[in-house]
Amino acid sequence: MRKNFMMLLLLCIAANSWAQPFMADSAFIANNYVKQEKMIPMRDGIRLFTSIYIPKDSAERHPILLTRTPYSCAPYGVDKFRAIWNTNHGLYAMKKYIIVFQDVRGRYMSEGQFEDVRPFNPNKKGEETDEASDTYDAIDWLVKYLPGNNGKVGVFGISYPGFYSTMAAASHHPALKAVSPQAPVTDWFMGDDFHHNGAFMLFDGFEFYKGFGVPRPQPVTRYNPGYQRTEKDAYKFYLETGPLPAFNNRYLGDSIAFWNTLMKHPVYNEFWQARDARKAVNNLQPAMLVVGGTYDAEDCFGAWNLYKAIETANPRHYNKITMGPWFHGAWGGRSNGSYLGAVKFGSNTSYWYQQHVELPFFEHFLNNKPATDIAEATVFFSGSNEWKQFNEWPVKNMQEQALFFQPGGKLSFKRPAALKPTEKPEGKKAFTSYISDPANPVPHEGSTVIESRTREYMTNDQRFASARKDVLTFKTEVLKENLTLGGPVYADLMVSTDATDIDLVVKIIDEFPNNVSKATSGADTVYSGLTDMNGYQMLVRGEIMRGKFRNSFEAPEPFVPNKITRVKFYLPDVAHVFQKGHRLVIQVQSSWFPLVDRNPQTFTNIYEAKPEDFKKASIQLYHTEGVASRILLPVIPNE
Repeated sequence: MRKNFMMLLLLCIAANSWAQPFMADSAFIANNYVKQEKMIPMRDGIRLFTSIYIPKDSAERHPILLTRTPYSCAPYGVDKFRAIWNTNHGLYAMKKYIIVFQDVRGRYMSEGQFEDVRPFNPNKKGEETDEASDTYDAIDWLVKYLPGNNGKVGVFGISYPGFYSTMAAASHHPALKAVSPQAPVTDWFMGDDFHHNGAFMLFDGFEFYKGFGVPRPQPVTRYNPGYQRTEKDAYKFYLETGPLPAFNNRYLGDSIAFWNTLMKHPVYNEFWQARDARKAVNNLQPAMLVVGGTYDAEDCFGAWNLYKAIETANPRHYNKITMGPWFHGAWGGRSNGSYLGAVKFGSNTSYWYQQHVELPFFEHFLNNKPATDIAEATVFFSGSNEWKQFNEWPVKNMQEQALFFQPGGKLSFKRPAALKPTEKPEGKKAFTSYISDPANPVPHEGSTVIESRTREYMTNDQRFASARKDVLTFKTEVLKENLTLGGPVYADLMVSTDATDIDLVVKIIDEFPNNVSKATSGADTVYSGLTDMNGYQMLVRGEIMRGKFRNSFEAPEPFVPNKITRVKFYLPDVAHVFQKGHRLVIQVQSSWFPLVDRNPQTFTNIYEAKPEDFKKASIQLYHTEGVASRILLPVIPNE
């Protein structure tokens, strides 16, 4: 016990010593800033509550940095200061920026009606509003009425505030010079937060909306927390609750409006398409810096794909991307970014990003500082633990290479052998099969009790899944040289099933060798003795595909029982080096619970599924010439 206590003590000491070295603290803010609270009018008469931190220094004019949020700009009261010194806002306090937070329309102390991911309207008339117009009106007021501002405004925010940052960029206000959407909510059906490739992310969806979705009859400083789960074992809770209608009937009722709206839109229809933030990126004017984490469980898709959409729509525009080895928002003060779970990254990646990318970006465009050579794409590669700068993303020398599934649980860059004339596709060498049982879904973590959706599951050991009969595990031979992956990944699977609908989960895994020393194990020395990395199966990327959407997200189709069918889907881009001596492992399964809701494996509207719709399914993954399943990997040649 004493040994474990000392190890944890060392961990805490190390975490504090690695803390992001912001120089601002509470005393600095109190001595150098005054706070104002304003109700800023929008063009339709609705007023938005805004907290404004103004430098006392009046010797020079200051840029404005705005964050618009649905999560409150608390604390409320001009004598109560937000702990901006604990976040990357502290960087800008040291530079004497005017720092502004605003409750978006209909949230907390702002007037009006809140609408989730309110669609962008490119053809607004008169008093019509959207989040772009609300941002325009807010900026216009700030520039006109805040004393001592220099007429230049920047906007940034993480997660949902990242969505509002994208909308800000579409406002076209002439004073808006720089915008940084970070982990931006971009498309809630295709890959962010609540759906991935059409599959409902149950754990995040329910845990978030049972509180966030509580109605607000009038402006408030604090919301009712909503339903509180008492069962600690989340796997048990979600399984015993049953099909999706039961969550509404038992716990939410009619009060959580967006949950009920979500349940009414089971396909990628006009409702979801209108809420794709990429529709707002045409003809952008401000400089753009998109930021995200390669191990972000919530909005990894949004960062990669917003950047790509801006590039496509604005090919010569100043648009950069930075992706670090971070969980959701880690770079903004939540972590120093030196590790995630048992996996280390070797340095304070958050501070490096702040000093070499984010601060120079805003300082140049808002504070007249000399331009810094920020690369088009600044990406951290785990495995080798190094930042790399590129002139484009995906990089020009990236080569898409097919990694083929083989009989006997093997993987190879060579195509599988053809069947002999006397062999039939149903033969054992043609496919590997498993049974998927909705009553016993594969857990997304190996913990005995899953209490919450941890951020660490994104790099957690997958050996627990390898031991299950309903998970197929395929491995390469031991790598004889480093294998660098950088770019989008595609699963291209040939399957058959006796069901009319199935999910397919593909996981890309880095398997460590069995002779790993503590110094090179992937766990920092402070973790030595806490995590044995020998044989560790590190999750590098996992993604799910709801099979009925394989041909169209707008018009789902059932599987024809026992017919070999192609299912191809995108896994968000990766940036990882599989070291010499490791193996690349692929796992295939058909449930990932309670991270994702259970597919009843019957072709139906899953949001209205009944208990009797849930059935076992036999699934075959083919790996022979002519029906060869493969993973398309973005291989960057070794230098």
